[in-house]
Amino acid sequence: EGLIYAGTDDGLLQITEDGGSSWRKVEEIPGCPSMAYVSRLEAGVHDADTVFAAFDNHKAGDFKPYLFKSTDRGRSWKSIAGDLPERGSVYAVVQDHQNPDLLFAGTEFGLFFTLDGGTHWIRLEGGLPTIAVRDLEIQRRENDLVVGTFGRGIFILDDYTPLREIDRQSLEHSAMLFPVRQAWMFMPEARLGLDGKAFQGDGHFTAPNPPFGAVFTYYLPEKLTTLKEQRQKKEKEMIEAGQTPPYPTWEEMRAEAREKPPRVVLTVKDSEGDVVRRIEGPIDKGFHRVAWDLRYPPAYPVRLTEPEQGPFRGDRIGPMVLPGSYTVELSTEVAGKIEHVGNAQRFAALPLGTATLGASDRRALLAFQQKTARLQRAVLGTLRSLDEARERLDYLARARFLTPAAQEAIDQQILALRETLADLRAELAGDPVLRRHQEPTPPSILDRVQRIVDGHWTATSAPTGTHRASYRVAREEFAEVYQRIKRAIEIDLRKIEDSLEDAGAPWTPGRLPRLPD
Repeated sequence: EGLIYAGTDDGLLQITEDGGSSWRKVEEIPGCPSMAYVSRLEAGVHDADTVFAAFDNHKAGDFKPYLFKSTDRGRSWKSIAGDLPERGSVYAVVQDHQNPDLLFAGTEFGLFFTLDGGTHWIRLEGGLPTIAVRDLEIQRRENDLVVGTFGRGIFILDDYTPLREIDRQSLEHSAMLFPVRQAWMFMPEARLGLDGKAFQGDGHFTAPNPPFGAVFTYYLPEKLTTLKEQRQKKEKEMIEAGQTPPYPTWEEMRAEAREKPPRVVLTVKDSEGDVVRRIEGPIDKGFHRVAWDLRYPPAYPVRLTEPEQGPFRGDRIGPMVLPGSYTVELSTEVAGKIEHVGNAQRFAALPLGTATLGASDRRALLAFQQKTARLQRAVLGTLRSLDEARERLDYLARARFLTPAAQEAIDQQILALRETLADLRAELAGDPVLRRHQEPTPPSILDRVQRIVDGHWTATSAPTGTHRASYRVAREEFAEVYQRIKRAIEIDLRKIEDSLEDAGAPWTPGRLPRLPD
């Protein structure tokens, strides 16, 4: 109390320890120009006797970084500029509130941090432009670093706690999974109806929010490479050393051609040790962050390539997990070999507590959502099976035309089955003809299921009576339609395929040709 540091534009430092009644001057700091502008004074947060001072001497044509530290209230100073770039005045400095050796410095050409109190400095990039950093502030509750720049706005580094865990040796030799901060559970809202600016244009300013959910941070010392990339790297090293690399063997070439691409997998487990979600992450060298949306995987049919989604198509989501304790594990998969790296990290997922009509029994809420997810999985999967069956019929119709020995009666069987499948699809997903002509249609089985998902999985309230009635009706109707679809695909369609196989028709999808005599 009463300790105040003051700096002037002529390089003069003054210190008072009685609230301003009397001041003492710091006449000279070794290594600092006498008339340099005092750009920043920052009191240490761990020791009342510690103070940091940054100076700017660009008016004298001197752009060197001047950053000093005193541990005796300004009586003696030492430089902590370390290996900061020679060109780049220091404008701001801040000390971490947990690790006294973790410092951040804002310079003319970007942001830097040090893990050893100022001996070695590392530039922090992560999308931050090369711009003058004029101010720094730490939000201690969330461990966020707020960066004020000259002319490029404000940037926020969310949760910089991994910087407290690293050291040069660990970064050079091993992959690391860093601690995960507490994840708040709530329902994100798109205030404009769509993510981002919607259709407001550049006249409406918005900045992106931090990723929703649990954010996982990991580090890879090297990129995960394929067998081919590893071979090419060795060949390049041999050529640079003046050696002739050998030709790869056929076994090596086959292994390269059949190799599964490398990947990073983050596995989330609940408190019972059951797997909740698997998420893939980047495989390049360096730090990476991946967010888990605190949900189970969606029940939609698997696609090897996801189509582009328009602005009005919602995300495919699964039910939200229960509040509680979870763990995440990091593993790498290279050449089919899975290796668990780093230590598993435990974290908590807790409700934000802002729900107006929150469900009193969250387990019952999740049970209903999971029951709906199982029905959704079956309905969507059956719908895809219907579409595949219709495509198989198109191939069979063409094969019948190309097969001289095939009877014309098969055409009528194909046509009849195509009509049956179209009727079944209309019962399952609605009549496309009526919808195409903007006519009202009764809710289909899929409509009932999707309305439960769309209206309930993005809310924290208990399911309504309408939700429960929709599930009951959809489940009963689907059970009857499912049996007819199964009979049409597994019996009727198979009979047509067998008839064409007997006639020697060309191969069509969904069947294996017989071995000839």
